[in-house]
Amino acid sequence: MSFRYGLRTFALELLMIAVALAFLFPVYALVTLSLKDPRQIAASPLSPPTSPTFGNFGDAWDRASFGSALLNSTVITVTSVVLLIAVGSFAAYFIARRRTGLGYGMYVLFLLGIVLPFQLGMIPLFKLVDEAGLLGTYQGMVIFYTGIQLPFTIFLYTGFIRALPSDYADAALIDGAGHLRAFTQVVFPLLRPITGTVLILNAVFIWNDFFTPLLYLGGSAKETIPVRIFSFVGQYVSEYGLVFAGLVLAALPILAIFLVLQKYVIKGFSSGLKG
Repeated sequence: MSFRYGLRTFALELLMIAVALAFLFPVYALVTLSLKDPRQIAASPLSPPTSPTFGNFGDAWDRASFGSALLNSTVITVTSVVLLIAVGSFAAYFIARRRTGLGYGMYVLFLLGIVLPFQLGMIPLFKLVDEAGLLGTYQGMVIFYTGIQLPFTIFLYTGFIRALPSDYADAALIDGAGHLRAFTQVVFPLLRPITGTVLILNAVFIWNDFFTPLLYLGGSAKETIPVRIFSFVGQYVSEYGLVFAGLVLAALPILAIFLVLQKYVIKGFSSGLKG
């Protein structure tokens, strides 16, 4: 079959180029503003920098105490994601394999957790965390993120497990293994694609979240990177060069993880939707 390059193909190419430029423009603006001093930003914020300066990155790192903020974000993100994978995958295995009213009811309950905005419960949650003495602690943030992201995690895992043949787990059960052993040794290794998806989607959300750490960690030594970057924004003066340099530094770790796991993100998410 011969391929004919016609007007429709040309129009589709132009459309794809326009979409690509629309997605690349924020990246261009982010990098450009991070390489400018205040005078260049005030004169022409979106034009290419005439004399790029990398001093913004060093100033942002030092003045925002990025080292400690990076440690705080890493501890909270890694711990929360590990808990989400462990709890969410096993809960989804129970829901997917238990074809009863209880399993269906629990699945619907978790779906409601996706639909309902968590902002509705921010005041009661804040009071609960405060009364438990968890304000300004890693534990409070990990519990919060695990609870908030667990419905979405279970939704992804349940769809993927339902699409898997049940023969593998059934064979392990027939051989005398319990459900826990069948899951950990047989089923969980098969969940690698969706686990990559769960990891990167939850990590991006937790790493970039600003409002929750500002509310629960503001003013403490456990502040995360987005909260520290916010310190460059004042009521009368905002140091946008440092803000965008900080955003570039904050994006690099999560971007590296995404590049490593990007094939699992697409494969796992598409497979999860089949269920």
